[in-house]
Amino acid sequence: MTISPFFRHLRSAYAAEIDDLTFDSEGGNVLQKRLAQRRKEMEFLAHMIELSPEMVAVVFHQAFRFKSTAAMDDLLGHESEDLPEWDELQATLDIAPWAQELARSMLKQPLGEWFMSVAAALEYMFHKPEYSAAPQDAEDEDNEGADAESQNEGPGIPMDSDAVVEAVSRKALEEAGAEWMAAQGFDRKE
Repeated sequence: MTISPFFRHLRSAYAAEIDDLTFDSEGGNVLQKRLAQRRKEMEFLAHMIELSPEMVAVVFHQAFRFKSTAAMDDLLGHESEDLPEWDELQATLDIAPWAQELARSMLKQPLGEWFMSVAAALEYMFHKPEYSAAPQDAEDEDNEGADAESQNEGPGIPMDSDAVVEAVSRKALEEAGAEWMAAQGFDRKE
């Protein structure tokens, strides 16, 4: 089972987002309270689905029941621009009654079908121990470093690569998202 780089990146960001929402500064579990607050902000959050889908997808935490692991595993192998149609994917899962109105609202957005596929994939990975981030990602990073070193480029990614530009852009977007969330009263992820 191969996970695309798109979902591999979002997997850890989604888990961090859930973790950040789970506990307050005193260690109390406030996940349900914070998720309820996020769900009330859906009109605004919908504008973030392309830049930070993991920050919006948390509103669907525990909203999906997956009827076909094969369909979900297949979805995880796709890149962001190549996701299956939502109608096909929706036939392989159930949405909890409490989340159906949220789903209808999101599907009205220009990228709503894409987002719902991403949200389902993130939730699927979150609840599957075999998709934990550490082992596979560490191995992939080791292999990337070895490949670069074997080409006499030194460790890591060549500085003029598109990956560096994308990483810098993504970091700037994440920082902007964190600033906005802090302004809305959410705790910062550190």
